[in-house]
Parts: sequence; structure tokens; C-alpha cells
Amino acid sequence: MGSPPGEPERDEQERQHDVTVARFFWLGRFEVTQAQWSTLMDRNPSRFRGGDLPVERVNWFEIREFLRRLTAAAPGRRFRLPTEAEWEYACRAGSTTPYSTGTVLTREQANFTPRPEAPPAAQGGTIAVGSFSPNAWGLHDMHGNVWEWTSDDFCPYPEGPTDAGARACGGALKVIRGGSWYFAADSARCALRCTHRPEDRGFSLGFRVVRE
Repeated sequence: MGSPPGEPERDEQERQHDVTVARFFWLGRFEVTQAQWSTLMDRNPSRFRGGDLPVERVNWFEIREFLRRLTAAAPGRRFRLPTEAEWEYACRAGSTTPYSTGTVLTREQANFTPRPEAPPAAQGGTIAVGSFSPNAWGLHDMHGNVWEWTSDDFCPYPEGPTDAGARACGGALKVIRGGSWYFAADSARCALRCTHRPEDRGFSLGFRVVRE
């Protein structure tokens, strides 16, 4: 987990360390859509409207309620957000490069903006989930489209090997991953860590679901 010292745009907080993924989990092939969100939550908070577009403008606490309802609707199953380590593991899909696509990410591979300095109206918006080819493990939009909430507090990486469990350090910020339509390609690197307060909403903030 993390990035090597020579990776372009690397941040010092991305220090590489060994992680053991010791338990099986299923990760959604797609980001949660507006149709799926509306089915359980009876409303659609998204700025860009369309049933097959990823839901956005949802905060961490609202997602927790969505997951509670989803778990209640499927007895015997448990749904949650991925941990930060699980997310990076799934995003990489066995790769060791900055992106699962290699050393570069193109607009034919993901939804990001080539012009981050432009006003939002000139940049575009979200697009239907699954519009691009999946990574090697069959997961779509791990780079771009919407940032994805994880379960973890924003904590410094441990000094030594660790497991893939959720990290809690009492911090005020949660980790988001993957970049979005509103940010440039470097924000979508596998190892990049970004943050938001759990109460924040944004037109490029969404999520995907883990089923244990």
C-alpha cells in the first residue's frame, strides 16, 4: 500500500508499507447509483440527475444510514464502506503502477477533467457508471467519476506491517479515494489519499459498497 518515492505527484504521506488482507469481501462493481440510493432513501440529493449516474452530494453519516437500511433489507448479509486499505487493494487489482491502467490515465479510460482551472460548467459532470472498461478485477470507475468515501479516519500510516482493517485515530476527517470528474488525473492515482469532514457533501462525492 502506498507509492514509491519516485512516483510523479507523490505525497510524503503515501509511504509504502505491507498490508495483509486477511478476510474475504465483495466490493460493488459500480459506484452506488441514484436509482439505488432513491430506492432506499426516498430522495435524490444529486446535482447531476440520472438513475444510472452515481449518487453524489451524500455525506458519510447519510451513507451509514443507507447501509443500515440495505443490511436490514437483506437478512443474513452485512454491508459497509470499504476500508482505505481494501479500497486501494481493489483499485490496484494486482498492479503496482500509479493507475491500474499503467503509468498514465487517459480520458478514454476514466472521467476526470483535463482542465482543473476551468469553471465547473466547462468541465462536465458525472457520467453513467460502467461507461469505461473495468480494471483487471472487473471493477468500474475506480479512477474518476466521483470520489469514494471509505470507512477510515485520516490517520498516519503505521510504521510497520498491518492488516486491512478500518483505521480510527479520533481525527476530524475521513478518507476519500479515487478522484472525480472535477479533478485532474493525478488525483485519481491508486495511492492518493484525500479527505473530507464526514458531514460534508459535494457534487463529486459518492461511494461504493462492500458486502462481507
